[in-house]
Amino acid sequence: MKKILNSIPYSVLDLATVIEGKTPADTFKNSLDLAQHVEKWGFNRYWLAEHHNMISVASSATSVVIGHIAGGTNTIRVGSGGIMLPNHSPLIIAEQFGTLASLYPGRIDLGLGRAPGTDQVTAAAIRGDLRFQAAQDFPNEVMKLQAYLSLENSNSSVRAIPGEGLDIPIWILGSSTESARLAAAFGLPYAFASHFAPAQFMAAINIYRQNFKPSEHLAEPYVLACVNVVAADTDAEANKLVTSLYQLFLGIVTGKRRLLQPPVDDMNQVWDVYEEEQASQMLACTFVGSKETLKTDLQQFLDQTGVDEIMATSHIFDHAARLRSYELLAEVFKV
Repeated sequence: MKKILNSIPYSVLDLATVIEGKTPADTFKNSLDLAQHVEKWGFNRYWLAEHHNMISVASSATSVVIGHIAGGTNTIRVGSGGIMLPNHSPLIIAEQFGTLASLYPGRIDLGLGRAPGTDQVTAAAIRGDLRFQAAQDFPNEVMKLQAYLSLENSNSSVRAIPGEGLDIPIWILGSSTESARLAAAFGLPYAFASHFAPAQFMAAINIYRQNFKPSEHLAEPYVLACVNVVAADTDAEANKLVTSLYQLFLGIVTGKRRLLQPPVDDMNQVWDVYEEEQASQMLACTFVGSKETLKTDLQQFLDQTGVDEIMATSHIFDHAARLRSYELLAEVFKV
């Protein structure tokens, strides 16, 4: 049966972007304001991602920021998209998210990734040589975490207090087919990072669906796709606003990362043809335009992918314009 936009949940990935001229403190203030607005506009969940040693991303202490957002909202689900598990002991994550779930019952999601969320030098500073073993042993690390959160662990010599016995949904995050196989084998919901790694998106979600094994957590496969969205009242305005996102990805291509830059009138004055091509490959799942344009384009995306939920991340320089973008997106899903 064909899915339509107003039949699926819509959510937010906040990369806690630090904009030029501002500080992480400003970012956290704006994140909470955004979360409070999107809660009113009917968004389903609000996720934050773990990154380190990146000047434009402020959510390095992800669990702390999740608590900040959950504490300032009432109903929206809040969680990680994701926690990079090789950086941490599974016990510590069980305790942190057990604490969050105890403070904000029924509202906390735990998305897990196997990448370090940073460069190798910083990864070594986070967890030393243990990071290699943890990344290679990711499936077992996930199982350890599940065990700590289970009631059955109550007789163990090592227990997660709080955490044990709490219903904290675990998601597998990924940008490759390997993560899809793991999510399928574990019978867990799958969130794909198509906002920056769209190349294997279709292959991954097909593998996930074909190999999914029902579990106590999930009876049928569930796919969440994260995409870039920049909405405005006109296509022209949105096409200018999105140049901040383009400049961010130019920094990824060139290795010269900067704080989020203001929009420009002409990207051809900023990047060359090669840089544009490299960035465009990563930005294939990017939706830009007015409400009418987004409705058409996102419905086409839904027709092609059949995803169960769409999560939007929006790198927009001006906070008021960012709020407006999410407000328009909510209207797209409600029509």
